[in-house]
Amino acid sequence: MAKKAKKRKYSKGAAKKVGRAMKKRKAGTLKSGRSGQRVKSKKQAIAIGLSEARKKGAKVPKKRKKKS
Repeated sequence: MAKKAKKRKYSKGAAKKVGRAMKKRKAGTLKSGRSGQRVKSKKQAIAIGLSEARKKGAKVPKKRKKKS
């Protein structure tokens, strides 16, 4: 049997947005939305990159629902 090809979860455009956000975080110029504070966390930088990609219409999975 032939192996089934894996589909990409994230598009290349989404990966570029996340990479750019990580570079900005490293340079110290990435700022969060409302407060405008500098982002220091890697996780937060990734989240910002993915949200920008979603706004542009890139292929990105939906946000996870919070468990209550």
